Amino acid sequence: MADFLYRSTRGQASELDFLGAATAGLATDGGLYLPKTWPQFSPAQIGSWQSAPYHAIAEQVLEPLVGDAMPVAVLERCISQGLARFADPAITPLRQIDDRTWLLELFHGPTLAFKDVALPFLGQIFDYALGKQQRRATIVGATSGDTGSAAIAGCAGCANLDVFILYPHGGPSAIQRRQMTAVAAPNVHVIAVEGSFDECQAIVKALFNDPQQRAALNLTAVNSINWARIAAQIVYYFVAAVRLGAPAVAPSFVVPTGNFGNIFAGFAALQMGLPIAKLAAATNRNDAVHRFMSQGVIAPQPMQASLSPSMDIQVPSNLERLLFLLTGGGGAAVRDIMAARDLRVSQQALGKARQYFTSAAVDDAQTLQTMRATYAATGIILDPHTAVGVAAAHEIVASAAVDEL
Repeated sequence: MADFLYRSTRGQASELDFLGAATAGLATDGGLYLPKTWPQFSPAQIGSWQSAPYHAIAEQVLEPLVGDAMPVAVLERCISQGLARFADPAITPLRQIDDRTWLLELFHGPTLAFKDVALPFLGQIFDYALGKQQRRATIVGATSGDTGSAAIAGCAGCANLDVFILYPHGGPSAIQRRQMTAVAAPNVHVIAVEGSFDECQAIVKALFNDPQQRAALNLTAVNSINWARIAAQIVYYFVAAVRLGAPAVAPSFVVPTGNFGNIFAGFAALQMGLPIAKLAAATNRNDAVHRFMSQGVIAPQPMQASLSPSMDIQVPSNLERLLFLLTGGGGAAVRDIMAARDLRVSQQALGKARQYFTSAAVDDAQTLQTMRATYAATGIILDPHTAVGVAAAHEIVASAAVDEL
């Protein structure tokens, strides 16, 4: 298998292989890593996965993204161990709620968060890479809710890792705080910050952007700025799509959206050949992504607390990856955009984004109403984040052409 390299969205960092990008987290120039080229899966390959188990599809999707960075047998072991604690053998089962809407259940992992699909896998990748390199690393991450607990569950007890998780004081739910703070592993450290998630994320980025601190602590990241996390999440888009009839059918995905990592994984799957009709970003009252998709600009606004706190984000880090692709893959263009107070793209770039994406913003009242209505109609209890996605799906279908979503 040929070597497979990753480049920074800001164009001034060295290209790295999969393990290098995973253990680096953030590029040295402040950018995020992306593949230099996208692996391609043919309709025949995708169709052959119709009855394949999750693990097998994960191996097929991840193997070309990993390239020569690690043996296939090691990759298979990392996948298997990363998914070992899931309660449902399907890993991410689908559940139908009406004649055109399905729920992709991502809560069957050890901390009940969708990030369990990726973070235990990432922990296995770190363990392998650091052991191979005979070095130790420090994970520093920011969480608005579920990233922290999933990262801790995935990395607690790892011999070569220290884990420091920052969260906004009073932000995560009580169970999420307990999942983080009740872990007795000596390599885990949890810090409450008086501020918003964006301020926690700013602390993390400042540490990564300080070359001396970064080198001294051997910093790495588990937030969705880490490409290996995005790579693991690409898998369940392929799994869900083939379960719904891909490649003959091109489903749409409505994704509750905060930091833009989950939905970008869907966009990555699209780049790799998966037929997707539309990717819909569902935001809460912190509607930065919706404003970007509507206007092509993000002017930072104060964070507003909501019933879906894991989405309470006003500066979505992973938009940088999309900006890089929308602007022709030029690091200079991304550097200029990210240096401005307002993240702004041209109308041409916005038009490109709208070929693939749509969006909607849902307030707390709509969230509660959707939870009530869904339970009354189906007996299914939606959490507030999923309810934002379901409400957005209904809103987009009602306001757009029927065949758009």
